[in-house]
Amino acid sequence: MGLIKAGIGALGGTLADQWKEFFYCDALPTDVLVRKGSKRVSGRSSNTKGSDNIISNGSGIAVADGQCMIIVEQGKIVEVCAEPGEFTYDSSTEPSIFAGSLGKSILDTFKTIGKRFTYGGDTGKDQRVYYINTKEIMGNKFGTPSPILFEVTNKRVGFYKTVNIRCNGVYSYFITDPLLFYSKVCGNVDYEYTREEIDGTLKTEFVSQLQNAFGVLAAQELRPAQLPGKVNELREAMNEALRYEWIESRGITVGKIALNPINLTEEDMKAIAQMEDSASYGSNAAMMSGRMVTSTANAMETAAGNSAGAMTGFMGMGMAGNAMGGGFNAAQQFYAMGQQQQAQQQVQQQPAPAAAAEGWKCACGATNTGKFCTECGGPKPADGWTCACGAVNKGKFCAECGAKKPAGVPQYKCDKCGWQPEDPTKAPKFCPECGDPFDSGDIV
Repeated sequence: MGLIKAGIGALGGTLADQWKEFFYCDALPTDVLVRKGSKRVSGRSSNTKGSDNIISNGSGIAVADGQCMIIVEQGKIVEVCAEPGEFTYDSSTEPSIFAGSLGKSILDTFKTIGKRFTYGGDTGKDQRVYYINTKEIMGNKFGTPSPILFEVTNKRVGFYKTVNIRCNGVYSYFITDPLLFYSKVCGNVDYEYTREEIDGTLKTEFVSQLQNAFGVLAAQELRPAQLPGKVNELREAMNEALRYEWIESRGITVGKIALNPINLTEEDMKAIAQMEDSASYGSNAAMMSGRMVTSTANAMETAAGNSAGAMTGFMGMGMAGNAMGGGFNAAQQFYAMGQQQQAQQQVQQQPAPAAAAEGWKCACGATNTGKFCTECGGPKPADGWTCACGAVNKGKFCAECGAKKPAGVPQYKCDKCGWQPEDPTKAPKFCPECGDPFDSGDIV
């Protein structure tokens, strides 16, 4: 038994008149997830008893956009089609799966839960056609009945604060594996399966996994106020958190999520602000100096207006200042520390000086880095001895041809300062650089 795609471009009404039986399903409303296919029988049908649960050979089946059609025989799925179009049912052919946009996943599920059999060419005792809604199921409202924990993290300044948040919004979902949804959720329904039968369970599971999903976002150092703008990341985290309950157990995937502004208690908001201020001041002495000056000035204004007299107010301010290290004196210390921090940062930001290039010293006394002297134009002396093959070497044998360093042709190099004449085989009586006399000890 199998499905054969009908002629492309043919009119459904004409084909329906030619087919013995015609199974179809009108557009599924948003509240219907599964519906049994409607059947229209012509006089040419072999189903003489008029049973709705028998599909005659040669019958037509129509599939619309946003639907996945399955044929269930004796309680087992034997055919599946997620591709829009019109098809002919042929009991003599091998079943063909039209996966449509659902892709490979539906094929893998069919191998696990599907069953193909023909009863020796005869139809089974019970055959049904079901249509499953694969469109986006929207408008699922949710809210947190009690606060959930969210850890505010800022590794840059090194503080962590666990707060209580409340949130609400809406989400949508898709039936991405119709075979799994049918076999694990709705089964052989008489007419249709609506979303109200499962939405309550889905909502409870969705809210229960928000804690885990928010934990993933908290690790990215996101603030509660940023969560409504990170709905794509939240959707991925929710699908991972609901992988077993939804994806693997029912074939359902979270579609989109929309969050309203996150609510924090006034105490938590104040605590976060204080921790950020403390961390900022603690890492910047100049900011702490400014804070101390402002606080001292405010304290002086308050002391001047003290109801018990200005002197009493200033005495209290002085005691507090002594306890904290002394008002403006402490501010000056913090200011000096801030200046030192800025100087250190400027030094760290300056590029490191380029390393001086190694050079050679010419016989005229000029230091050079190129192959010729910039003062007299003399060539850079060869560092070693020149072989007959042209290679310059330092050892006793040529690195190119292996020839031994010529005997009887001494190579001179000052053993005091390292100066070497332009022609290493000819040496002056005294080194022009350090004045050391050339002798046998200067032969290399």
